[in-house]
Formats: sequence, C-alpha cells, structure tokens
Amino acid sequence: MEIKSRLLKQLDKDIAAAKSPVPAACLKARRAILLARHGALNEAREQLTVLHQLAFQHPHPEVGAWLHLAEGLMSYYTDFGSSAQEKIQRALSISRSIGQTEVEALAHAWLTQLAYVRHDLPVVLSHAAECLRVAAPEHHVARGRVHMVMGVCWQYAGQLEQALPWFQRSRAYAAADGDDATISALMYNMAVMRTAQVRWKALSSTAALAPELLLGVDSVKHYDAAVGAAVLAELTPLLRAQILAIQGDFAQAKALYEEHLPLAISRGLARLGSSLLSDLAWCRLNCDETEAAVQQAREAAVELDPLCDVDDRAATHTRLAQIFAAVGETAAAAHHQERAAAEWAEFARQQQAWGEALAASGLQADPLRR
Repeated sequence: MEIKSRLLKQLDKDIAAAKSPVPAACLKARRAILLARHGALNEAREQLTVLHQLAFQHPHPEVGAWLHLAEGLMSYYTDFGSSAQEKIQRALSISRSIGQTEVEALAHAWLTQLAYVRHDLPVVLSHAAECLRVAAPEHHVARGRVHMVMGVCWQYAGQLEQALPWFQRSRAYAAADGDDATISALMYNMAVMRTAQVRWKALSSTAALAPELLLGVDSVKHYDAAVGAAVLAELTPLLRAQILAIQGDFAQAKALYEEHLPLAISRGLARLGSSLLSDLAWCRLNCDETEAAVQQAREAAVELDPLCDVDDRAATHTRLAQIFAAVGETAAAAHHQERAAAEWAEFARQQQAWGEALAASGLQADPLRR
C-alpha cells in the first residue's frame, strides 16, 4: 500500500537536505517510526537494520535514543507486547541525559499510551504531564498523541464533553504536520469508545442500536485506504463485528470474528479474548449453532483473565449468562448474571474514580490557535 503522507514527504526532503550523518540518521529513525505507525513494518525494519549497523560503527547517543524509541514502537505495533515499555523507557532515559527534548516528549507520549492500555491512570497522568511540560510547541506528534490518549481517558470515564477539547487539539496537531497516522489512530480510538459505550448500554439491557456506528468504522477503513495506513487492519474488522452483534446481524459478525479474532489474539490481544469469544458464542447461538455456541461459551469462561479490564469482564459474564439461559443451563446462567452485575457495578465506580482523578490532575488541553 502506497503511503500518501505529507509528513513522510517532508521527512524525505529533510533527509535529503541533512548536512551531516547524525542529523540524517535521526531523521531516518523518525521516518522508520512513521512507517511503523502506518503499518509498513517490513520497510521500517529494513531501515532500522541499516541504522543499527551505522550506529554500531559510529555510536552517538542521540541516534541511540531515536533507535530505542523506534524499536519500542516496532514492538508495540508488531504484537502490542510488554517489551515496548522497556525500550521506550530506555529512549526516555537516554534523551533526558543528553537534553534531547523531542525524543523525551515522544517517549512520554507513548508511555502515556501504554499506561492507558494497562488502565494505569496514575501513570497515564504522570507521563502526560511530563510530555506537555517538556514538549516544544512544534513537537506536534508528541502533543497530538498525548491529547488523543487524554481524550480517550475522559471518554472512558463517560464524560464526552470533557474529551472533545482533547480530541480536537489532537486532530489540529496532526493536521498541521500532515500526520495521517495520528488522524487514523484518532478516528479509530473515537470509534472504539463510541462502540464501547453503546455496547455497555446494550449489554445492560438499555437498547441502543446506534446505526451511525458502522459509518464511523467505515470512515476509518476508507481513510486508511486513502492515505496508505494498515496498522489497524486486524482491529477494525473486530470493531465492526462488535457493532454487527449489537445490531443483531449475527451472521456477518460471526464471519468477521472467525476470520480476524485468532490473529488478533495471537498478536498480543489475549486480554480481549474472553469478551470477544463470548460475543462470537452469542453469534453462533443466534445462527442456530447451539452446540458450538455452548462449547465456545465454556472456552470464553476459561479464557476470562481476572486481570483484564473490568468492562471486558462484565461484558463476558453478561454474554455467558445470556447463552446459558437460552440453552436452559439455569445454574450457570445465574452464576454469570451475578458476576456480571458485580462487574458492571465495579465499572461504574471505576468510571467515577477516573473522572475525579482526571479533574483533579489539573491537566488541560492546549488551546486551539485561531
């Protein structure tokens, strides 16, 4: 897929104009990071291999900081694995020691993202504050990423009005640089949160079909095709499957889950496995595949990680209660219904706690320039 990015074109110009090897190597590392953020992992790896060879022959701390950051993001986009944390933390340490504020700001921004994935809000707030403190006004990528994560945090807390200024500023930073990868990520994350909110309501028996959700997911797909982004290729179909299941299109949802869920789980998203497996079981049941549905439901119960996000635990128990009730296994249904009620109550408490912590942090979105 051809990447059509104004930011990539500008980096190519800057690399061609570089007057010495160190600035050129740093720019090439930035280019590799952008390729990874677009999902062009093979091309990014080739470029990083060359840079590692050069850095081995002519070591330089600034190049090293950029390379550690790039390797961290390669780990993140390859399998969403924990090794990304260590590598980005190393980039942060080196950049601090040499006063390289752009890498420092970017490292804080991505550590903010990783902390959100773990739902570690105190660490989210700590890295976000540091990023906004050290980032120069022109460090748009770092500021844009932190603004996106903070918007997602507010939306997770159920406070969309507070999230919007952060999302708006993230989009403005990305647009200023022609950073299509950030715009794609922003569109995807906003679609994820909208879908999650409707799913929460649907699973707690407050019907909310929200037909506009599919339009949001399709917008991500069309935008990625237009700009050459493939990093969310495995995730967007799963988001679409969740929406179709909410809307009662069980056959299409089942097909998407069967095609894309195994790869997603193998690439580091096992923490979502129980929730999506239980959704797949629900789809199978509604497609008259009762035996397979029950078997899938039992697998989802076994796969349920007590350390996964509370809303995913609640969704899993709710779906399992529905499935076991439908097939007449009343004891199992009652057990999962009881667990679902407890997890939804815990989720409501967590949302309130997040909202209070976000408000108490004092962090504000950067003002939009007119």
